[in-house]
Amino acid sequence: MSSRPQTGKTISNPVIPGFHPDPSICRVGEDYYLACSSFEYFPGVPLFHSRDLVHWAQIGNALDRPAQLRLPLGAPSSGGIYAPTLRHHDGRFWLIVTNVSGDGNLLFTATDPAGPWSDPIRLTGVHGIDPDLAWDEDGNCWCTVAGVSQFRIDPHTGETFGPPRRLWSGGPGAKAPEAPHLYRIGDYWYLLIAEGGTERCHGVSIARGRTPGGPFEPCPDNPVLTHRGTEHPIQNTGHADLVQAPDGSWWMVLLGVRPGGGTPGWHVLGRETFLVPVEWVDGWPVVGELSTDLPAPPWPLQPHTAVPGLDDFDFSDLAPYWVSPRRRSPEDCTTKERPGRLTLRARGGSLDDTDVTFVGRRQQHLSCRARALIDVAEGSGGLAVRLDERHHYDIEASPGEVRVRARIGPSNTVVASRPVPPGPVVLRIEVTAVQTVNDARTGPDTVSLGVEEPDGTFVELTSLDGRYLSTEVAGGFTGRVIGMFAATGSVHFDWFDYEPIGD
Repeated sequence: MSSRPQTGKTISNPVIPGFHPDPSICRVGEDYYLACSSFEYFPGVPLFHSRDLVHWAQIGNALDRPAQLRLPLGAPSSGGIYAPTLRHHDGRFWLIVTNVSGDGNLLFTATDPAGPWSDPIRLTGVHGIDPDLAWDEDGNCWCTVAGVSQFRIDPHTGETFGPPRRLWSGGPGAKAPEAPHLYRIGDYWYLLIAEGGTERCHGVSIARGRTPGGPFEPCPDNPVLTHRGTEHPIQNTGHADLVQAPDGSWWMVLLGVRPGGGTPGWHVLGRETFLVPVEWVDGWPVVGELSTDLPAPPWPLQPHTAVPGLDDFDFSDLAPYWVSPRRRSPEDCTTKERPGRLTLRARGGSLDDTDVTFVGRRQQHLSCRARALIDVAEGSGGLAVRLDERHHYDIEASPGEVRVRARIGPSNTVVASRPVPPGPVVLRIEVTAVQTVNDARTGPDTVSLGVEEPDGTFVELTSLDGRYLSTEVAGGFTGRVIGMFAATGSVHFDWFDYEPIGD
């Protein structure tokens, strides 16, 4: 095994924290680009840029127009957009995804990954999720999907040629062979897949063959990465993609989760994007140790470009990290009605419904604080921590009162209320990760909701157990999103502030 130079420094892993699953990566020159799944949220498929694989800045969302992303109001949470593959070929960027809530497999192109991206090319003959793209030496384009099967396609028209062919599908008896990625590396074609399901048994396996269609020889050391059956702080590791750096070194991005609390462990941020080094030994990849403190790459790191925590809504367009369930119309969400304010207009649906006016950002830290100044003279609304329609905590303001509501499955309860003086009010949510597990039933964190006095004092109305806003309780594939909503009429937000606590 070759020895990788060490800098003596470490970096924080995940490199893209919070609900950023199913990472797919490509490099063009010295620039790296990465895309993630977005499920029921609009705009869809967040896109990131990095020069060092460590510090990532969101440059946009590939699917930012209704013509690109059709999500019907009946689309369930954890439906929508699954598992993009991002590639650069013949001077263009190519993005292929599955919209499981209606349109199937779709292909988009762009000359600049920051956009604009094309309208979709529909791949009506390609059936399956997690589509991948690869081109062979003859210019044939191969689309490989979970299962694992493969189609030859015309990426310009979406036409398929011939029936699909079955490929190697992982180890004997392993469930859910998915997330295939096909690469030409040296003398072989390598087929990288995930298997075992995207929960605790998730893993990464690989096989190689002389042609894109195989036959494929599995790696004798499969799975090449998994944390199943361990107490490692990073679990559910899988759905990986490979990239080679300009210095010739190889790296893997993958998803994982950080469970907290006691048994069985609850992850609340969703599946996050991690980075790990890869060495090649006897023609097979050997994955390095995956840790929350990863040895830094042996090249200069770029300045950290953290997402700003405070948004005072002075720009006409919302920053790319703001997302909404299923749709966002300028009639219901605008910064142009009142300059320097975000105006949300209720559509008649509450947070319990699929048609709700909600704008949020992914929770990216285990402990964090979110605050917003809201004017409810023309309606009611507030702040919420959302996992889905049946699992959310919110603090809602109306003229003269604020109240906290907890939706946990079939239970929908106002758990606290308090009178407030007329005028705008600062609402506040604090998430505090549990540091000490007192017994096996200890939850992962607490969510405190309340108001802020003019001097900054936090008046907590209640504190709730965070486990009920976790994937282990709610199910699905997403993570928490913290944001603003309108319940009735119109509400106006002067600013929103998000900041980590102690991370």
